[in-house]
Amino acid sequence: MKLPKQHFTFRQHMRTNDFELFHYNDSIPVEVDFHNHDFYEIYMFLSGSVTYVIEGKSYRLRPKDILIVNNKELHKAFIEEGVPYERIVIWINPDYIKSLCTDKTNLFIAFDSTSVNKYNLLRLNPDTSEYIYNIVEKLGIACSSIAFGNDMLKKAYLLELLIFLNRAFQMPMGKETQSDIIYNDKINNIIQYINDNLNGDVSLETLSSRFFLSKYHLLREFKKNTGYTVHRYIQQKRLIMARELLKHNKQVTEVCIQCGFGDYSNFIRAFRKEFGTSPKRYSKKL
Repeated sequence: MKLPKQHFTFRQHMRTNDFELFHYNDSIPVEVDFHNHDFYEIYMFLSGSVTYVIEGKSYRLRPKDILIVNNKELHKAFIEEGVPYERIVIWINPDYIKSLCTDKTNLFIAFDSTSVNKYNLLRLNPDTSEYIYNIVEKLGIACSSIAFGNDMLKKAYLLELLIFLNRAFQMPMGKETQSDIIYNDKINNIIQYINDNLNGDVSLETLSSRFFLSKYHLLREFKKNTGYTVHRYIQQKRLIMARELLKHNKQVTEVCIQCGFGDYSNFIRAFRKEFGTSPKRYSKKL
């Protein structure tokens, strides 16, 4: 790619209100634990040896693969040493995507569909892949330019990218691609159930009974596939849900109840620990 390379940043928040583009090429892999952020991410894999885990699904990546990650999904890249690790990462503010949508064109399809028991991986045919990567190259050049009309070009290229990614996401996935996606059906169903019932009873006892698994086996397989304990995963997803509700001007007490936290003080403490501020201050900041 003819894009300037950047030093990796551990920053997990956006500094702009629209989008940010990064081009990384590391000879020594940088370890980043499971995480989540309040923006959407387009991850474009160029080279290396990487298995990317998103919500319990493991994706064995090939060059030019693209991952679509929304703002509710927990994810982590597992990187093998010895091979240069190159990728392009684009962060997009969901509100900015909303401003680009029309009554006829919903640009959220690719991002939101990944939460409804779908895959995050796009493995495109060579022609489509070349076309999309050309758009990204033009977008990256526009991001580093100060030429006249640059702001309009950035918006135009990003809009074109989103349109073609959404088109590609709605195409059927090939069997060869499916062979590089590894997950446990039972754990996948449990994850889906938890995410659909965060404000209800998702205790270990309930999950064990509902999915006909012993508690020990459930705990072991859940941690193996997701990187999280059941309790930690549920708490994390409830906090992510709380963050999204606060963005929509919900009262803190209402958010606490709606997200399934049984104790208000525990909710405040967990939110502050996760996001570095109290729910009330987070809401006011927004």
